[in-house]
Amino acid sequence: MELGAFSVSLAVKDLQASRAFYEKLGFSAMGGDAAQGWLILKNGSTVIGLFQGMFEKNILTFNPGWDQAAQPLASFTDVREIQASLDAEGVDITTRADPDTTGPAHIILSDPDGNVVMLDQHV
Repeated sequence: MELGAFSVSLAVKDLQASRAFYEKLGFSAMGGDAAQGWLILKNGSTVIGLFQGMFEKNILTFNPGWDQAAQPLASFTDVREIQASLDAEGVDITTRADPDTTGPAHIILSDPDGNVVMLDQHV
């Protein structure tokens, strides 16, 4: 099962303070909209998202259909196919994608320790 690009989505209290901190670590903005409360930063192949006021916990994020530069892949495992595989394995999915659709969709689940995992397909 190919999960796509990986990033950590951080729930931050002060977007500008967090941006300044991560820029000191060598990250630079590659996307997002600070006016809407979110930025995507990159350092080499490492990607983090900073999100102010959008969710309570940090999230492990996978993007089926994208590489680490957020470019579309020629082939990938669709999030609905991943959902079906997880269902077959008995994994509890808290937010489900409509299996009768195509294109962008997402699913959300939690690991045994309560860490949130999102598979967020944009293509």
